[in-house]
Amino acid sequence: MTNAPLIETERLALYGWREDQLEDLIRLHGYPEVSRFLRSDGLPWTREQCETALALWMQLYETRRLGKLRIVRKSDGVFIGRAGFGVYKTGEPEIGYALLPEHWGNGYAYEAASGLRDWIFSETDEPHFIGFADTRNAASLAILARIGMRKTHVETEQGLGTQFHVLNRP
Repeated sequence: MTNAPLIETERLALYGWREDQLEDLIRLHGYPEVSRFLRSDGLPWTREQCETALALWMQLYETRRLGKLRIVRKSDGVFIGRAGFGVYKTGEPEIGYALLPEHWGNGYAYEAASGLRDWIFSETDEPHFIGFADTRNAASLAILARIGMRKTHVETEQGLGTQFHVLNRP
């Protein structure tokens, strides 16, 4: 895998993950405040769950240039979190992001999501992508709306009441 980022924004670089970066993922998803909106029990991810996610994201990156990507701040190389596209059970690309709590409130999630939105429509032929967030997660719902996504429906995902969104190719 190349060391070049897949996506760069003004302040961020988004890279594919490497196996030796597992500890960063464990740290990110070890925070209860990060995990609370990702699954109904709100528990931090186990090492095994992080290993499984990392393997999936690495495989998606290698085969489709998708997967949740590692976010690094360009100014100092600090690990911020992860953001990217998974593949939802319907086969649609699904945008998602999670940041370390100490980086919340700086506009990084919006910046990463905007970069991902622009990338998917300029670099792939995907007709649309979806996104969803726990109905209690006002910050994440606001980001989906700010990048231009439209609400579609609410359903249960991972045991949570989840608001779905879609963004069609312009």
